[in-house]
Amino acid sequence: MTGAAIFDVDGTLTDTNHLHVVAWWEAFRQAGHTVAMPDIHRAVGLGSGDLIKRLLGSDRDPEQDAAISSAHTVLYATYFDRLPAFRGAGDLLRTLAGRDWRVVLATSASGAELAALRRAVDADDAIRATASSDDVERGKPSPEPVELACRLAGVGAGRAVFVGDTVWDMEAAARAGVGAVALLSGGIPRADLERAGAEAVYRDVAELLDRLDESPFGPAPG
Repeated sequence: MTGAAIFDVDGTLTDTNHLHVVAWWEAFRQAGHTVAMPDIHRAVGLGSGDLIKRLLGSDRDPEQDAAISSAHTVLYATYFDRLPAFRGAGDLLRTLAGRDWRVVLATSASGAELAALRRAVDADDAIRATASSDDVERGKPSPEPVELACRLAGVGAGRAVFVGDTVWDMEAAARAGVGAVALLSGGIPRADLERAGAEAVYRDVAELLDRLDESPFGPAPG
């Protein structure tokens, strides 16, 4: 019996959350909005539409949303050739694949951004499939991306573990009925991640890899 190892990317496999914060801050500034960076940081991981709504409120001018999102995309794209993966990210994915876990990415990234992130992680040989924002109607914290990842892996929720770095990741995993593992590498406090449903918390992918045998990935999925 095979299990699904589902991974968020930004803040989990790649050290990119703060690049998103800066890009969103500038995108909001260009549209005439002053948004505090700590507030943006806590919203990273949401889809663009949900992030803008959360930060500007429901009484904003929604006609600005597309321009703000596009500005973020353009600004973030300036980093594509040097996005940093966390130490051990590719090794972790390859180790899990070697243990017969089906590795699937579940991310709000898509297109050229997703391609750049995959180049940074450099573990395409271990990645079975990707559930991107292009493939779902609603992003995290909706369970839809995680549920799709399970289907792509060909396993039920009871045989899947999702690894992420935000409360949105943990809430999506809980709603999808899969195991939830949190990493502190995205900058979200442990207590917030545990309240959102994290069953285990590690510093980063390198610590998870070092402690893999005692983690939710320890027992062989077969």
